[in-house]
Amino acid sequence: MRVGLRPRSGCLVLCLGLSAVTVLLQSFWVPQEMSTYEPSRRLRAQDQGQQSLGLHKLSLRLEALNTHVQRLSRQQNIKMTPDDLHLLLQSFRQDQQGLARLVKRELKKVSHLLDQLNHHHLPHTSTTHGSHGESTGPKEWCVVPVDPAYPLCADKVEFLQAQWQSDPCYAFYGVDGTTCSILTYLSQIENFCPPLPGRNLSSPPWHQKPAPYTNKAEIRSTLKLLFEAIGNNSGAAVTFMLSRVEMMSECWKQAAVRMRQHNKTHSSQMKVLLYPGALAGDGGQRFQAMVERGGPLGELVQWADLSACLTILGHNLTLSTSQHHLRSLIGAPPGRGSCPIKAPLTFDLIYTDYHGLAHLRGAMGLAFQHYQCRFRILDSFGTEPAFNLGSYASSHGFKTLWGSWNLHPLQYMTMFPHTPDNSFLGFVSQEAAQGQESDLYRKEKIAVIYGKQEYMWQGKSEYIQVISEDLETHATVYQPPGHVSTLPSFVRNHGLLSQQHFLRLLRTAKVFVGLGFPYEGPAPIEAIALGCIFLQPRLNPPHSSDNNNFYKGKPTTRQISSQHPYAEDFIGRPHVWTVNATNRTQVREAVKEILRTEVKPLTPREFSCDGMLERVHHYITHQNFCSASIATWPPKSALRVHLGPLGQSCVSVCARSSLVCEPSLFQRLNNLEVFTSLGIGCASTLEEVNHIFPAYTPWGRLCHLQQEPLLFSCSGSDPSHRRLCPCRAYRPGQVALSP
Repeated sequence: MRVGLRPRSGCLVLCLGLSAVTVLLQSFWVPQEMSTYEPSRRLRAQDQGQQSLGLHKLSLRLEALNTHVQRLSRQQNIKMTPDDLHLLLQSFRQDQQGLARLVKRELKKVSHLLDQLNHHHLPHTSTTHGSHGESTGPKEWCVVPVDPAYPLCADKVEFLQAQWQSDPCYAFYGVDGTTCSILTYLSQIENFCPPLPGRNLSSPPWHQKPAPYTNKAEIRSTLKLLFEAIGNNSGAAVTFMLSRVEMMSECWKQAAVRMRQHNKTHSSQMKVLLYPGALAGDGGQRFQAMVERGGPLGELVQWADLSACLTILGHNLTLSTSQHHLRSLIGAPPGRGSCPIKAPLTFDLIYTDYHGLAHLRGAMGLAFQHYQCRFRILDSFGTEPAFNLGSYASSHGFKTLWGSWNLHPLQYMTMFPHTPDNSFLGFVSQEAAQGQESDLYRKEKIAVIYGKQEYMWQGKSEYIQVISEDLETHATVYQPPGHVSTLPSFVRNHGLLSQQHFLRLLRTAKVFVGLGFPYEGPAPIEAIALGCIFLQPRLNPPHSSDNNNFYKGKPTTRQISSQHPYAEDFIGRPHVWTVNATNRTQVREAVKEILRTEVKPLTPREFSCDGMLERVHHYITHQNFCSASIATWPPKSALRVHLGPLGQSCVSVCARSSLVCEPSLFQRLNNLEVFTSLGIGCASTLEEVNHIFPAYTPWGRLCHLQQEPLLFSCSGSDPSHRRLCPCRAYRPGQVALSP
């Protein structure tokens, strides 16, 4: 149905409405040069001019719309549908919010203007906003400024006008709902609006840099300071960590003496916060309860060893397992975390985990993003770049419960060198004691089964039975009081053992037997260091997030071919045997061959106290994610450029040449000259955002360069692309470092 618009019918309401709004706005517009009325000595002519000009422009646009509608309505033969009228109105919209929102905003400004005019005769009194709000001085002209350098100012003001009571932190900073208090907050605390009249441009308090800290980190040969730091916390998990540090203290002290003799460089002394978020809050209580019932201890081993390592290296540590304590340490204001912290962050580095990241973001407000370059994330299984960059993960199918924090991939620190995209932090294995007689390590025909909870044994009865034909089989499975065991009758179960008693059992055992789960834990490395041979199942097909519930949702595409890939690939026989656990003949033959094999205790250097000290010292000295400059470590001389075959990741490409992929060197080869040096003739070159670039496509001879540095990835692969890979050599037993 078409509707005819005539002056006395359909147009009447629209015309009258537009005319009224236009007249109202024009009544407030006074050209700056004609104004003789100044409501306050602090009324600035520039602010008045901007406000008047904005009202004048809006009134002219509305008047033009009114005139045009009336002209159309006088044409008797013009027929307009509602859609036609809608398109007409749309043509006058000057921004994405639409004319209606613009009218509402300008009228709101007029309302505030009237309020200021009505109160201009009040005495000049100071107004203080809250305990931390600064005085706005005499009554001021508080109009939302229009400044291209602060494009979000008006939207932020509008948000706070509606939501300032949603979090007590706003009131803490002096916001009371008035435009003046909101502008003060947005200019001095959040930096979304320009400085108020009469105030100089300055950084928010939490944004300012403290005086440089010039102390050098001196190697310590005592862990006394660490015992004090850990002792300020409580719980079963903390007790475990303290026990491990005490047990390993002699190893750390001896390594400190050796490092002091050979290390000629010193890093700056860092103030470091260790915050295992998994131990904090309600989730932390559940985790701590699991420690005493056979729960996972790998993360606690890593936290204990990291704390000892940083202490020996001479840095100042604070350990916290409390969210409330965390807020106090970082200076969070009271409330729910919508506002930034009160002062500059005093910690140079914060080691935390995924849970801790969420706690920090919930306490720091805008300061979280500002200081995220200081975070180091203990992440057992790793986070690949495609999962880390939030926008890319969402648009390319890599979105999971974990990831999307937009950190530098090297800020994630793993238990094992899963992918070079992350930093390999590791831990320290219990080394065989130095200088003892070999008969003290005499092995008996004992197999210790790796699995502290009964569910890990399900479906493994035949596998264990074959092993028990030649070996006395022992277990360390947690048994709740009154529980009827489902373990095979031939298995001798010791129950859950302390660290010391568990290691004592391993010293007498010939074989440490994996059941296929848990994946990639520290125990096999500990067992090998004590002279055991590790027997583990092969996983066929390999386990991954596509076919395994444990890896589902984890931010990695890795394919796990055995229970412990590091032990299989980096150590191997005779210390590590990987078998088909469902093939009784293969298992039986492997056991008989193991019994004929003599091995010495083996500790890869990267899992020794010396190796971890060396590695962490390098990270602290060379990894600076707060600087925009290209990384200088490893140096360019370490780069070995390889163009891989179709469908292979750079991890595989470099490994084929006994090298490792080094993501810090991607910047060095992300250019057309490198393709040319390899004899590649590029028909065209494209710079794109994709986690497999730089790469080459043979079809069409396309050379692809990486546009987003956070997506440089050693792990990505695609069947239609040949990856351009930055490889390097590594130190024997220390894969994280160049020779």
